[in-house]
Amino acid sequence: MDSPDFSGVRLAYDTVAEEYASRFPDARAEAPLDRAMVDAFAAAVVDGGGHPRVLDAGCGAGRMSRYLTERGCRVDGVDLSPGMIAMARRDHPDLPFAVASLTDLPFPDDTFAGVMLWYSIIHTPPAGQARIFAEAARVLQPGGHLLVGFQSGHGPRDVGELYKALGFDVELERHNYTADEVAARAGAVGLHEVCRMVRQKRAGERDGQASLLARALDAAPG
Repeated sequence: MDSPDFSGVRLAYDTVAEEYASRFPDARAEAPLDRAMVDAFAAAVVDGGGHPRVLDAGCGAGRMSRYLTERGCRVDGVDLSPGMIAMARRDHPDLPFAVASLTDLPFPDDTFAGVMLWYSIIHTPPAGQARIFAEAARVLQPGGHLLVGFQSGHGPRDVGELYKALGFDVELERHNYTADEVAARAGAVGLHEVCRMVRQKRAGERDGQASLLARALDAAPG
């Protein structure tokens, strides 16, 4: 399976990394319902026993990595953009961050009790989604949890115009997905839906928002 070409996405986020880190330093941008799903994910990981190691896959500048850490998780963050990782290391020097693609995660099988894809599937078109979910499932331990956050709906959106209004000449497209589509992709790699949240858009948002929590099966006995 060929890897999607993410060079344009990497360039866009490298360009806006410092501005992004300044505008979104923490989880306050998330609606209470969105944070509630992240809280439920963190609680499921921590309450599961063992080592609550979590992968923040597509961590950006690390704001949600910090949020998970404050809720008892041991977080590793990866992001496609070296610029974003530089901001994450600058702002959260006590947490481990690395440059990596969601389609080729640099971790062995069964490494994490939880994997979070928080608005990090949105720049990959439908044809590339299966590989992202397969990698997430691969590094997830038996009984582990996956949380996916995304804009709810259908089709692509031009996000580059939003950054151009701030003075950045970037090209960036995102893709909206339905909760049913995301649940099907999780199911295709052996993860079972626990719950989902779908809400209407707030002021300043172009689309509704959604998140889905799924769980891997426990290891077979013997």
